[in-house]
Formats: sequence, C-alpha cells, structure tokens
Amino acid sequence: MASQTNEEALESCIESSLLKQGFYKGENKDFNKEYAIDEKRFWDFLESTQADELEKLKRDPQYKLKIIQRLDKMIKKYGILKILKKGLDVDDAHFKFFFIAPLASSGQEIQKRFASNQFSVTRQVTFSNANPLLELDMVLFINGLPIITMELKNHWTGQNARYHGIKQYKEDRDPKEPLLNFARCIVHFAVDTDEAFMTTKLEGDKTFFL
Repeated sequence: MASQTNEEALESCIESSLLKQGFYKGENKDFNKEYAIDEKRFWDFLESTQADELEKLKRDPQYKLKIIQRLDKMIKKYGILKILKKGLDVDDAHFKFFFIAPLASSGQEIQKRFASNQFSVTRQVTFSNANPLLELDMVLFINGLPIITMELKNHWTGQNARYHGIKQYKEDRDPKEPLLNFARCIVHFAVDTDEAFMTTKLEGDKTFFL
C-alpha cells in the first residue's frame, strides 16, 4: 500500500490519536452553520446530564430553538469561555456546558460528571452558508460547542503552516462566519508536520499568529 503523505494523512493521524483518548468522531452533517454547534453532541450531552433542566422548558414546542438562540446571544456578548465556566440561564432553567476536571482528592460524583463531558473531533467541516463548499480541515468540540479550529498543511504537497496555513486563515476564512466569530472558538491553529501557529482572533490581514 502506498504511504499517505498528504493533508488527509495528517488529519487521520490527529483524529486517530484523539479517538484513542476518548473523543467522539463527529459528523459534518450534525454541524449547525447558523449557530456553530454540533447538534448531535450538544443535545445528547444535555439530555444525558441535565434532563431535569430541559424538562422545565419542554412545555414550549420551540424549546430547542429558544436554548440555542439564547446561547448564541450570550456567546456573542460574553464569549465561549464564560459560558463554559458559568453556564447559561434560559427562563427558569440553568444549564452547564462543561464539568471541570476532578482533583486527585475529588469525590466520585465530580469524577462522574467530568466523565460525562463529550469531547469530539470533526473533519472537513462545511461552516459557511454563503459559500457551502468552504471547509475547515478539523474542528474540536466540547459538548457540541466548538473550541478549536485547524487548517492542516503538509510539506510533501509543497505547503506549510507558516505561509499557506496562515494565508488561508487571513484571506479565505471570514471572521463574520458564526464559527469564526471572535470568542466563539478559543483558538485557531495552522499546523503542519513540523510547526504549529495559533491565533485567538481572526481579523483578515490584521490577524496575528504566534
């Protein structure tokens, strides 16, 4: 079998490593472009960990839309980190979107809650309604909420992260897209087999990578 030396091989390697660590394998079809969430993981997490809070809202047939619209509004106002830390109030319900990692001295309940988090990785995410053919190589999620995007490059194909990956983010990744809004994701990476560069804010040619 011929060895893979393209970006797909690098994607496969990263994905395989994450899946071995307990990540779920996400599907592009589950990604909601308008609200930038993996709906399958998002609702599965809430149903499996906070069904009692969901029940408070289910009298409204549009309760799911109410939740994600409220979530979208609060992320735009405060950023994803505050939502992960503080959770979200919707009417008389309160939702947590991340259970913190336990300490060595933590009790079983805290350990159980952390284990209920759903970390996932999705490859080739079509993120734009305006340009439906545009794809991000990889997106990592916590409980359906995106935290990391990646553009992968490979020297064997004549491309690298330092130039081509960064250029792609600056020129072809519109920060007006919901997934790429500032503070929606925690960080964006341009990666190849030798180097990785990161930014927390996409703003076209002004984007600064470390």
